Amino acid sequence: MPPKLLPGFRDFYPEQFAERAHIFETWRRIVRRYAFQEYDGPPLEPLELYTQKSGDEIVGQLFDFVDKGGRAVAMRPEMTPTFARMVGARAQTLRKPVRWFSMPQLFRYERTQKGRLREHFQLNVDIVGEADVLADAELLSVAVEIMAAFGLTASDVRARVSDRRLLNGLLAHLAIDEPTWPAVYAVLDKLERQPQEISAEKLAAAGLPPATVEVILGFATLDFATLQSRYGQAPEVAPHVERFAQYVSHCDALGIADWLRFDLTIVRGLAYYTGIVFELFDNIGEFRAICGGGRYDNLLKSLGGTDLPALGFGMGDVVLGELLKARGLMKAPAPSVALWIAQAPDSASYPTAMLQTAARLRADGHAVEFALRDQRVEKQLEAARKAGSLATIVVDTTDAAPSYRARAAGAQEAIVQTLDALSTWASSTLNRTDTSHE
Repeated sequence: MPPKLLPGFRDFYPEQFAERAHIFETWRRIVRRYAFQEYDGPPLEPLELYTQKSGDEIVGQLFDFVDKGGRAVAMRPEMTPTFARMVGARAQTLRKPVRWFSMPQLFRYERTQKGRLREHFQLNVDIVGEADVLADAELLSVAVEIMAAFGLTASDVRARVSDRRLLNGLLAHLAIDEPTWPAVYAVLDKLERQPQEISAEKLAAAGLPPATVEVILGFATLDFATLQSRYGQAPEVAPHVERFAQYVSHCDALGIADWLRFDLTIVRGLAYYTGIVFELFDNIGEFRAICGGGRYDNLLKSLGGTDLPALGFGMGDVVLGELLKARGLMKAPAPSVALWIAQAPDSASYPTAMLQTAARLRADGHAVEFALRDQRVEKQLEAARKAGSLATIVVDTTDAAPSYRARAAGAQEAIVQTLDALSTWASSTLNRTDTSHE
C-alpha cells in the first residue's frame, strides 16, 4: 500500500498552491501598505517556550518530542512566543514601535474539523512599543483592509470588538470579586454557543446573585451607546468608556467603522489579552472566526523579559480560504503558460527559430512553453490548448511568411527586429481581458 497523507495535513497540487499563493500575495500586499516588515523564525522551538506561556496543558496539543541532543522540543503551534523571544533579544536597538508580520506554517495535534486542521498557515501582524489606542485602531484597519482586498464587504464580514479593561470595569462596578472574573469570562465566551439556562447555572455556581446573572446575560445584546448611557458615569467604567470611544472615532477616520460591532462576549480564549480584543466573523455565521487578536501588554515581559506594550492578530488560511470559495471570491489560478511557441519540425530553421523566439520572450518576462520533441504543428497546437496558454505563436520562416522574415541563420538583424515587434505584441495582447489568442 502506498503511504497515505497524514490526517489533518494537506497536499498542495498546482491548483491549490495557486489559491494559497493568492492568499499570501494579498496578505503581503496589504500589510506592507501599512509599513510592516516581514520576519520569520524556526519551525522547531524548545517546548518550554510554549509551556511557559500556556502551561503544561498545552503539551497535549503539540507535536513534541525529545531530539537527538536530549532537548524537549515542539513544532511551533503559534508564532507569538517566537516573536516575543526575538523582540526581547534586540529590544534595546529596535526602532519603536516595532511593526512586524510573518506568515508561518503552524502545527497543532488536535481533532480535525471544519476550518481546523493539524497544520495551517497564519498571517501574524504585531505592533510593539505603543500603548495609545490609535495603535489598536491601526491594527484592526489592517485586518479589515485585507478582507476588502479579497472582495469582501461589511455585509459579508463583521469585526466584533470588546475591551478587557472595559469589561473588568463593568464587573468591578457590579461588585463581582476579581477571583470570579475568569468564570464570568468563560461564560461570556460561550454565551452564543450554549443554552442561556446553562450559562445562568454556571454564573450562579460562581456565586453571582440572580440580578447580576441577568445583567451578565444581557451583555450579549448590549451596544456601546447603551453602555455609555447606562454605565458611562460609573468611576470604575468611565475611563474605559472614554478610551473605547476614542478607538471608535479612530476607526471611523480610517474608514472601517461600518465593519465594527461592539460585543462584550468577545473575551478571547487566551488569558494573556489585556485590552481591546477583536474577532472577525462572516455575517451568516457559517464559519469559525476568520481572524482574532488584541492587546497583550504583559506577554513580552513574561516570555522575553521585555516590558513593552504590544498588540497583534492572527489570520489563518483555512477558514479564509473556505469563506472565499463559499462566496465565489477565490481567485481562479492563472495559467502558468502565457505563450506557446510552435514550429513545423521539417522547417530548415527548426528548432533554432523557435528556441530564439522562446528565449527572447522569456527574457522579457513572459511564461513560454514549447514541445520538447518533433511534433506536427497541429499536435503542438493541441498541446497548447491543453496547457491553457493565453496565446499561441507559430514560427514560420519560409517565403510564405513575410511577417517573420528571418529565414536563415545569417539574417540576424531581421530576427532581432521581428522579435522586438513580437515581444511588444505579446505584452500588449496579454494585458487585454480576453483569454485566448492565436
